[in-house]
Amino acid sequence: MHPTDELIPILKKLRMSGVLSTLELRTRQAADDGLSHTEFLLRLMTDEVERREAKQLDMRLRRASFDHAKSLEDFDFTFNPKIPKTKILDLATCAFISRHENICLVGQAGVGKSHLAQAIGHRACVAGHEVLYVSAHEMLTQLRAARADASYDRKLLRFSSADLLVIDDLGLRPLTGEEPIDLYEVIRRRYERASTIITSNRALAEWPPLFKDELLASAAIDRLLHHAHVVEITGHSYRNPPRGRDPKARAA
Repeated sequence: MHPTDELIPILKKLRMSGVLSTLELRTRQAADDGLSHTEFLLRLMTDEVERREAKQLDMRLRRASFDHAKSLEDFDFTFNPKIPKTKILDLATCAFISRHENICLVGQAGVGKSHLAQAIGHRACVAGHEVLYVSAHEMLTQLRAARADASYDRKLLRFSSADLLVIDDLGLRPLTGEEPIDLYEVIRRRYERASTIITSNRALAEWPPLFKDELLASAAIDRLLHHAHVVEITGHSYRNPPRGRDPKARAA
């Protein structure tokens, strides 16, 4: 029996499919190029590491539950020169996550807030962070339902534990019932422990009334903004561009 035939079941048992898929190619390459044993082993192990990293990235992206596959590469900064491109690119390094800082993207509908939030979230996944994307409406709906089936603590933990939580479209509708308390609790639990990105069509001055309680609003917003990068975006909507302008990217 050839040594390779004996090696294959061992690689399968060790779940090293990256090595398994390129073993024949690397063996032929080693023979053709006269690679040393160390170089041959390095290339095989690199194949395995790259496979595992790609698999882990794919898993993080699926768990993030992004609404759309958005990236900074397909965002048209030229459409709206008022967007602080340098600031956005700096935030996209994701250094803010290790510092447990937040980002607030505010501005009228259609200027690119959701696109930028998800693009930064995508970069965070690539950087190895656990990310969760959810609309404010969906998050609060899930928490409301969790109160009814005794899964509230578990659901709250889901929104509290990710390295980066992206809450889209806060304030698109008035908060009702226990929703202001639920939103406060998410913010409180994440404060100085994890990072949050919030997008909103409402200016920051319009956020306090959402909580319907002055003290609750103050406690929540103070925590959110204590370590926050606030990016206000103005300009035309990507969905309704000026006459004669066809934007390369469309965003929410």
